[in-house]
Amino acid sequence: MEFSTKADIEAPAEYVFDCLSDFQSFEKAALRRGADVQRVDGNAELGLGAQWRAEFNFRGKSREVLVELIEFQTPELATYKATGQGIEATMRVELIQMSKDLTRMTSTVSMEAKTLPARLLLQSLKLAKGQIGKRFDGMMVDYGRQLEKRYSKIS
Repeated sequence: MEFSTKADIEAPAEYVFDCLSDFQSFEKAALRRGADVQRVDGNAELGLGAQWRAEFNFRGKSREVLVELIEFQTPELATYKATGQGIEATMRVELIQMSKDLTRMTSTVSMEAKTLPARLLLQSLKLAKGQIGKRFDGMMVDYGRQLEKRYSKIS
């Protein structure tokens, strides 16, 4: 199953990429939502092989996911692989500089089930794919607007 969305952000690609690479802010946001996120690779720097372990509740059950940065090209591409509970997901975020202060962010998430319970979970998600896709689009557009506001304050 795959979701894809595009959002145009009124900020330079370097700025958007720097914000997308600020994992400490993502970790804090996850903590505010009740998830526990910890860096597990032992490196302080961001780069290929960076790994995080996340624990959160989903559909009434505690879930654990290992996330690894598998592709990283400043300032245009970051790809993450998440594995856990029989599901393997890949998230690819690509930035294209449209003009000096306009960046197109394309986000794609693909999920694949590795076990029967995971197939059942993905099947139920497929039934709500339209609704989930709209939420994904909305989240990416909202994130883009937040980045625009932050950029307008510093420029």
